[in-house]
Amino acid sequence: MKTTLEELLAFVTVVDSGSITAAAEQLGQTVSGTSRALSRLEEKLDTTLLRRTTRRLELTEEGLAFLTHARGILAAVDAAEDQMALRRQRPAGRLRVNAAAPFMLHVIAPLVGEFRRQYPEIELELNSNDQIIDLLEQRTDLAIRIGPLRDSTLHARPLGASRLRILASPAYLARHGTPAGVAELAGHSLLGFSQPETLNRWPLRDAGGEEVQIRPAVSASSGETLRQLALAGEGIACLADFMTAADRAEGRLMELLAAETLDVRQPINAVYYRNTQLAARIACFLDFVAGQMRAQ
Repeated sequence: MKTTLEELLAFVTVVDSGSITAAAEQLGQTVSGTSRALSRLEEKLDTTLLRRTTRRLELTEEGLAFLTHARGILAAVDAAEDQMALRRQRPAGRLRVNAAAPFMLHVIAPLVGEFRRQYPEIELELNSNDQIIDLLEQRTDLAIRIGPLRDSTLHARPLGASRLRILASPAYLARHGTPAGVAELAGHSLLGFSQPETLNRWPLRDAGGEEVQIRPAVSASSGETLRQLALAGEGIACLADFMTAADRAEGRLMELLAAETLDVRQPINAVYYRNTQLAARIACFLDFVAGQMRAQ
């Protein structure tokens, strides 16, 4: 059996205080509990560390040699705890973040400068992937996922939600006209996702009251690709506000069928493993991003 920190602490405290009674009082334990911890340590080491007389305790030669090691171990633990406390106050270390390319480009990247100014000791590693990844396999501290979560092994922290809108460029509308109703979409070039197919259900109702499932003329795996196609006038797309707010504000994309569009919002979550203690560098990043998203 390996020695424990409790036993090492009991031994060192007995030596420093001069008696088991004084050590027990200092440690907030019973005298019998401290005495048992000391006895267990000697039994595990198969040696006598202290000679007990009626008047005092004396270190044996073995006890004196072991005391140096015990002090070093306890000092190292104290230093590690102090370092962790310091990191909580001043978060540091490498932080690996994974997100879909559109979210990384339109939300995370613009926040990097201010985040680095506030937390200069955190080293950011930003990776983009439009598919769901295995956090452990990809050595990722946290991932930003958009849409419903299905993985029960992950802990999720909601960061916000982003509304879906039907959009097209002024150039496309000038060439092909603006659809006056949902039914007219069938005569237009629609831009959609190659996978999953659920992303091609748009927040609209057809004449029968069913949610509209489009058949894309052009499909892509990335929302950013669809955004670029829409900006280039290649068709009509259904995209989230987080990647198109600036386009709409500056007139590069126009919202279509606003009155018919349902208020559907994609949840945005940060996920990490449930058995992972939330490190300070992760917590401050999540607080920062969530705060910035609320302010927008």
